[in-house]
Amino acid sequence: MIPRAAHFEAVTTRLRESRAVLLLGPRQVGKTTLARQIAASWPGESHTFDLEDARDVARLADPFLALEALRGLVVLDEIQQRPGLFPALRVLADRPERPARFLLLGSASPELLRQGSETLAGRLAFHELRGFDLSEVGPEAHEDLWLRGGFPEAFTAPDAAASARWRSDFVRTFLARDLAELGIAVPPATMERFWAMLAHYHAQTWNGAELARAFGISAYRVRQYLEALESVFMVRSLKPWRVNIGKRQVKSPRITIRDSGLLHTLLDVSTLRELHRHPKVGASWEGFVIECVLAALGVPPSSAFFWRAHTGAEVDLLVQRGGRLRGFEVKRTSAPRLTRSMRSAMETLQLNRLDVIHAGADTFPLAPGVRAVAIGRLLDDL
Repeated sequence: MIPRAAHFEAVTTRLRESRAVLLLGPRQVGKTTLARQIAASWPGESHTFDLEDARDVARLADPFLALEALRGLVVLDEIQQRPGLFPALRVLADRPERPARFLLLGSASPELLRQGSETLAGRLAFHELRGFDLSEVGPEAHEDLWLRGGFPEAFTAPDAAASARWRSDFVRTFLARDLAELGIAVPPATMERFWAMLAHYHAQTWNGAELARAFGISAYRVRQYLEALESVFMVRSLKPWRVNIGKRQVKSPRITIRDSGLLHTLLDVSTLRELHRHPKVGASWEGFVIECVLAALGVPPSSAFFWRAHTGAEVDLLVQRGGRLRGFEVKRTSAPRLTRSMRSAMETLQLNRLDVIHAGADTFPLAPGVRAVAIGRLLDDL
């Protein structure tokens, strides 16, 4: 088992500080395993309820009767199955002596997020569990992580073929069963076609009108499909950064499939050889590196952007932290060079720093404030 020490420590700390913690992430990403480890190490009692288990659902028919007497840590897995529990949890979390802390696990849904944020406002901390990242598998395994993605079962499969089979089964099950259980009422065949089509637009700016024409439906409905995949952590929409300059700027978000392994499944790519020969190899690498950077920096979605002017100048990822703006360019090459676009971005956006993440082995300066950073040294040099 690959340890997830950073997530373990982060969730444990939040549980000490907050009355309840909502651990969010896609299905099969390891939320239940992490919760079991936290419960096993918790000082005192711990109690777990699986809301996909009919016996636990029956026990929670009267939530006050089931939960009020419990002490220590109470884990409620797949909380989106019973959003009606949130009002009871608010009352239990507000008890002055705080006899119990609540760890809620959810695969996300619009209703789940609404209930959590409204009913437990001021009482609930959030933590997102992503798939494996470079800090967990090691930078030397970055190509396997890129090909297979970060889902634990996919990454730790005995070989590439087994990983591809697991991911294919995941996509099929997710579309046929999980979407409906998460409250997303889109026919599986429709979402499969949309998701596969979106994979071919990976790392491009959103063009809802073009996709709507391909589907023969409204741009509004296509946008709903995109938002559905965003809400369950399958897709990322990078917002455009706006700056007051005399140049026209791209105003649409840039769309990526968050897990590179699922992207490759949707593109029917199973091996590194196939990936290296695929026309989307550069876009795939870009999306993968962006996820690596966001995971390494612990950046929330609200602080991540991209920028592109109609003149061609662009930055693949912008991160805003503490009033400072930092840029990242992604190049699938071993010898990146300083470009006119980079110079323009540094000047126009007044970046504090620009890192060019590349596939080579060395980190070296390109210009004042601009560095080439090797993917294998990302964690050390970021």
